[in-house]
Amino acid sequence: MYDYDLLVVGSANADLVIGVERRPAPGETVLGSDLAVHPGGKGANQAVAAARLGARTALLARVGDDAHGRLLLELQRAAGVETRGVRVGGAPTGVALITVDPSGDNSIVVSPGANARLTPEDVRDAAGLFAGARVVSAQLEIPLETVAEVVRARAAGTRFVLNPSPPAPLPADVLAACDPLVVNEHEARFMLGGHAGGYDGKEPEDWARALLALGARSVVVTLGAEGALVAAGGTDTAAVRVPSPRVDAVDTTGAGDAFTAALAWRLARGEDLATAAAFAVRVGAAAVTKEGAQVSFPTAEEVAAL
Repeated sequence: MYDYDLLVVGSANADLVIGVERRPAPGETVLGSDLAVHPGGKGANQAVAAARLGARTALLARVGDDAHGRLLLELQRAAGVETRGVRVGGAPTGVALITVDPSGDNSIVVSPGANARLTPEDVRDAAGLFAGARVVSAQLEIPLETVAEVVRARAAGTRFVLNPSPPAPLPADVLAACDPLVVNEHEARFMLGGHAGGYDGKEPEDWARALLALGARSVVVTLGAEGALVAAGGTDTAAVRVPSPRVDAVDTTGAGDAFTAALAWRLARGEDLATAAAFAVRVGAAAVTKEGAQVSFPTAEEVAAL
């Protein structure tokens, strides 16, 4: 019997947001709105999204011994996330400094802070969490060497889900463990060398097949309002499109994290990849109908009513 449906290993940030009439030019000072502080970080987002859906969820992350860290821990616990794997100290809590203009365009500067101090040793120290998790999910807002240790630390039979965001070249053993590798168009093209002109596939089906050929066990390509595409390796590599319900989008912040969390949870329940993705696109669609990231993540009842 597993203790957790999902163990999320990843980042936890405080998002500091200021609205501005226009973003400043170099050397210029502009006045903005009152400062708003929101919980963020792809790891923390995924953990809250899964717990809100009803998944038994644990988080392995690192925050600072400061007000932002205490706020993030409090909100994780309020959502029902097990936080005994969250390490405290070593650096200030990670922060994203965000300015948003009236058109919705933003500029973001991220200070990784404690996220950059989540080490392979922290992973090894959390052996009990890994032994009790049916699925482990990670992203790349923590050191890549730590993600590689996550792959090695998994218990036998534990599934590994990776969203390579922000994208970076993956070691072969990490890529080979991805089941699935969850990417959007930008991430897919980066992984395939598109920024260097090394890949010119034009359709998501092309990207999925090429990522499978690189070594991923399965691939999910998120397509925004169009839903997602799934493809598994092995003898049957046919790609399947999973449509999304049509909604009036208000704010897409965190929708990808909600999607990945929902996908991982349903895989933990034993669903096949296409069935899990069909649920996940509904969760992502529900998330974009509200402003914000974690505050927009739906419950299972809200998804059913969509």
